[in-house]
Amino acid sequence: MSAGTVLVMSGDSIYMDYYSVLGPIDPQSPKDGGMIPVLGYLEQYKRLVEKSAKGNLTTAELAFLVQKFDPAELYKYEQASELSVSLLKEWLVKYKFKNWKKTLTRGKTVTEAMRKRRAEDIARALNRTDKWNSHGRGISMEVLRSEDIKLQIEDFGADAKISQALRVYHNLIKDYAAKVGSRNVLHTRDGFTWIGG
Repeated sequence: MSAGTVLVMSGDSIYMDYYSVLGPIDPQSPKDGGMIPVLGYLEQYKRLVEKSAKGNLTTAELAFLVQKFDPAELYKYEQASELSVSLLKEWLVKYKFKNWKKTLTRGKTVTEAMRKRRAEDIARALNRTDKWNSHGRGISMEVLRSEDIKLQIEDFGADAKISQALRVYHNLIKDYAAKVGSRNVLHTRDGFTWIGG
């Protein structure tokens, strides 16, 4: 869902309903034959460094740092985290916020600096491991609209005709994907890309 969340931010509008979810933007990286959450790795490393600075590091934690510390890997994870935030910031400003001219509550003229600041606030909020706790956590439309994130989202569920059309389309794509042995599909103006098998 995290890659999907980043892609959603590159649209002019976000459409969801009560059943739709986006995910935290928590990059995943291959390690030891599996995938690890980059932000979790960085957070745990930061905690160990803070414990070390206070002289509270256990022998087991010290042994872990000595044996497992790889500065290049740590840098790669930091870069992955920053990339996810920078993409979100760039795309929100360029696409979603391009027609944002006045603030909703006070009617103030929106500047480029305001768009960038707002995009960064959203990106950082979706990048908080302490809030979301899990890479696989779905974030609902109501949470995304809440005071913490304040994303403007169109509720397609409010229009029965559009809602029904999207459900039919989703079921059709899902059935065809199962028939061709694909798990995911990306539908763009240029056609379909079937992903995974």
